[in-house]
Amino acid sequence: MNIIIAGDGEVGFYLAEALSDSNHNITIVDPHEELLKMVEAHTDLMTIVGESNSVSVLKQANVEKSDLVISVLHNESINILTAILAKKMGAKSTIARVNTLENVNIESRKLYEELGIDILISPEDIAALEVVKLLNQPAATEIYDLSDRQLSVFLIRIEAGAHVIGKTLNDIAAEHDHLDFRAVAVHRGMDTFLPTGGTSFMENDMVYVIAKPESMDEVMELGGKKKIEINNIMVVGGGRVGKVIAKRIEKDLNIKLIEQDTDRCHRLTDLLDDTLVINGDARDINLLEDEGIDGVDAFIAVTNSAETNILTCLHARKSGVKKTIALVENIDYIEISQNIGIDTIINKKLIAASYIIKHSMGDEVSSLKCLSGINSDIVELVAKKGSPITKKPIYQIQMPEGSIIGGIVRGDDAFIALGKHQVEVGDKVVVFALPGSTPKVEKMFLKSVFG
Repeated sequence: MNIIIAGDGEVGFYLAEALSDSNHNITIVDPHEELLKMVEAHTDLMTIVGESNSVSVLKQANVEKSDLVISVLHNESINILTAILAKKMGAKSTIARVNTLENVNIESRKLYEELGIDILISPEDIAALEVVKLLNQPAATEIYDLSDRQLSVFLIRIEAGAHVIGKTLNDIAAEHDHLDFRAVAVHRGMDTFLPTGGTSFMENDMVYVIAKPESMDEVMELGGKKKIEINNIMVVGGGRVGKVIAKRIEKDLNIKLIEQDTDRCHRLTDLLDDTLVINGDARDINLLEDEGIDGVDAFIAVTNSAETNILTCLHARKSGVKKTIALVENIDYIEISQNIGIDTIINKKLIAASYIIKHSMGDEVSSLKCLSGINSDIVELVAKKGSPITKKPIYQIQMPEGSIIGGIVRGDDAFIALGKHQVEVGDKVVVFALPGSTPKVEKMFLKSVFG
């Protein structure tokens, strides 16, 4: 595909790097010349300095020959105008990042579509919804549902004293043969690897597991996780992410939201009905203690400062908070943050990438998630008629290096994939893919040119 990415910073560059691995022709349009020089020095991507809402700049980018135009600047007005102009000038499909989808009703979406915007995406809204989902399953570090929750992929850290420590996957499967689950990846220290039946677990291993929803609680227990009851929540940061989180859960849970900006506090007070809004600096330890941090079940830090989010979560953990979630925009900080004790890291770049990369792939890809715990993907693909994946049982298929089949959804039935299973046409197959292997995996699900 010929793809144009309009950005003004890291989100655009991250997307370009991720999509270039799939052999697309990528052109980046960005107003910052110095940043583009850096990109040119390290990649083979085409770059154009300029404003993406300029007709002349879009012409220079050959927008009339583009299959997809993605506009992910921080300014939603520019994104909307870029997408509209691109479509009018010949782009086949367009995606625009907006600040929030809260106020975009069905009628408004239809109008945007008529103007030429195929997809609206708000990473902030998606980030907030991921946090809400984690509060419903607080023992998980990361969770991703597939095919309307027929299967779930989740990340857990193996705790000290866990039942699985020192045992192999074969041992665990034999002892708990009633459980529908499979470990698809293990992150240990600085290394990520695909486990085999003989792989044994160690304390502090980060393990990605695919399971049927009814098996999740017991799998968590095997990893040493205890059930966490969430009633009292403290949210730091009243921006778009914090606002959506509070609005979604304030009817069911007790929430205190700390925001430093006075004007924003006033707006939040008008918007939120059952949330206690506190004007203050969450980096002030005395403030956190005065507001009862030692009685909080979940602490969520979603300010625009990764440093603030990390430091306040660490203080929350020290104060005995059971669940800590931090918004961290610098991808390089993610592994460090997890290693020092923060339960869950939310990253908007990865969230946007998951959504957009899926739309750049073929219709055999029904969903894709760029994992935040490690640099890898969980992808759900539909097996096409005549595709290599349907030719033999799984144990006879040579999957691309760095990939493993985890589960299969067949109509209303879902099951964990075993070597004896054979993928059928129309099956949705969940595959874990290490960096660089996703495009090769995708080909396994396409109709073979040799029939």
